[in-house]
Amino acid sequence: MPDTEQEYKKQIRELEQQVQLLREQVDFLTRKLYGTKSEKTSALEIEGQMSLFNEMESCADPDAHEPDLVEVEKHLRKRKYAGQREKLNKDIPRSKVLHTIDEREQICEKCGSAMAKVGEEFVRTEVQFIPASLKVIDHYRETYECRTCRKNGTPYMEKSPVPHPPVMHSLASASTIAWLIHQKFELGIPLYRQEKEWEALGLSLSRATMSNWLLCVYRDWLSHVAGRLRQELLKQEYLHIDETHVQVLKEPGRKNTSDSYMWVYCSIRDCKQPVRYFEYQPGRGGKYPEAFLKGYTGYIHTDAYSGYNGVKGVTRCLCYTHLRRAFVDALPKDLHGTEASKPAEAVVRLNKLFEIEKELEGLDPEQKKKERIDREKPLLEAFWSWAEIHSAGELPKSKLHTAFQYALNNRQEFFNYLEDGNCSISNSLAENCIRPFVIGRKNWLFAGSPKGAAASAGIYTLVETAKANGLDAMKYIKYILSDMPGSIFLENPEYLDDYLPWDPMVQERCR
Repeated sequence: MPDTEQEYKKQIRELEQQVQLLREQVDFLTRKLYGTKSEKTSALEIEGQMSLFNEMESCADPDAHEPDLVEVEKHLRKRKYAGQREKLNKDIPRSKVLHTIDEREQICEKCGSAMAKVGEEFVRTEVQFIPASLKVIDHYRETYECRTCRKNGTPYMEKSPVPHPPVMHSLASASTIAWLIHQKFELGIPLYRQEKEWEALGLSLSRATMSNWLLCVYRDWLSHVAGRLRQELLKQEYLHIDETHVQVLKEPGRKNTSDSYMWVYCSIRDCKQPVRYFEYQPGRGGKYPEAFLKGYTGYIHTDAYSGYNGVKGVTRCLCYTHLRRAFVDALPKDLHGTEASKPAEAVVRLNKLFEIEKELEGLDPEQKKKERIDREKPLLEAFWSWAEIHSAGELPKSKLHTAFQYALNNRQEFFNYLEDGNCSISNSLAENCIRPFVIGRKNWLFAGSPKGAAASAGIYTLVETAKANGLDAMKYIKYILSDMPGSIFLENPEYLDDYLPWDPMVQERCR
């Protein structure tokens, strides 16, 4: 216990600060649990001197078209425009059904004369669902014999060539595995649920067998294409990087509850040959990006995680979306109180940066660089000067103190994007790239082994890279597994270029 009045006062101040931090944490977690998930300014509803207007005031437009509403059960939903439906249906095969009157009934009810057809009218359009089905194909090959050689005592026989299967000594076909991959890696459906679907279709296919198929096709075929994509990615001058945790079982020397990580390395948005490369690693340490980027000398877009600090030879651009999020998280429960003024002003200042970036979309890199220096650099310098002044006196470890330190400790990395018009102010692209994996992870929870996690990373690489290049990922996987077995790519590695998603033949067949 304190002995003096001064010590009592000091203890009271410390306890008050602790209570303040705990209240802030409770408000933050409550907002995350029950509040809006949007970080849009309009959703934050901050008013007053911060110039963050109420959504009703900022979005009001007296001349705006009032959309039609269609009643659905007990709520109203905006009517979809015809253009949206046509976009949905344009690639689906269409057929015409003409409804007629039976020839025997084509009699006029008034006079009894035969009626003649005078026209037809459109009634409605509907989409018909055709359930998936399986087809068993038994492969045979013919054998040919040269009768002349046989008569001469030198028999000669030849068998017709047969396409190589993606998995030897199994029922697996390219289309079967492509569908399995589509279900698991695009739709996030785990193998145990696919097991039931295959059973309903008439095939008893265990999840163990499906896992073996995936491991085999990754080892024999897909890993080689993924490796080529990695080589192409590291030739590019600009990258986005992010990582997320994943639980992997049976890792040597580690508990099954330990966190491993899936890393993603992406091309920039305007890249003509975009790559989305996933890599499984047992940890989050800086040695993993250091190893991946060894010898790389371009720009990398990341968050402020210290693990990237050891990557040599690169120019690091930090994400303003993360910085803005830090100040949004610092907003108190009462968004209109005085405590909201500093984080709200920070959000307003950063919003201006994003507004300018939206105006600069479509400019070539040199023009964009010039506009950024003329219009954005003064705003950034003003923001950091403001942050240095207003960060003083904030409670250590508070959300606002953390947000200010996030900005002040990384000023140079936040300014680096000004050096090149190809750089971005946000790392959202990497977050969006890794999102399909995060969604899938919620369904299957963990990877069964390090080998399985590595295979999953490689397959995600092909699926997401295919989508980034405008391909149908399932068609792309089917194309690789149909064409690659039996090819001589191991003796001639340059043949792998024929399976890259921007190859003209791949583009033609897999869209």
